[in-house]
Amino acid sequence: QVQLVESGGGLVQTGGSLTLTCVASGRTFGGYAMGWLRQAPGKEREFVAAITRSAGTTTYADSVKGRFTISRDNAKNAMYLQMTSLNPEDTAVYYCASASGTFSLRSNTADYWGQGTQVTVSS
Repeated sequence: QVQLVESGGGLVQTGGSLTLTCVASGRTFGGYAMGWLRQAPGKEREFVAAITRSAGTTTYADSVKGRFTISRDNAKNAMYLQMTSLNPEDTAVYYCASASGTFSLRSNTADYWGQGTQVTVSS
């Protein structure tokens, strides 16, 4: 069993930056691929970024490529999402998720989910 807790969301102006953190409980954090997904009001949940178990490979949605950076620290059971050049289209609830592989996360499927953290970008 893995429990995921996100933090770091908030209100930021267009062009600003935020860093989200996901902390996992359990001893098997390093055994899972991790990722971030988001859901904007009135829209379906969408994939944002994912990182493999060893942090050797990262994958991004086209909409965030070059602006967001995903990373993880297995020693701290933590994953991060550095977000820069934010714009109002990035406004959403951001969810931390874990899965057996990044393919699942890219397919909007996960074994475990966090409760979400709100990111609001004002124009």
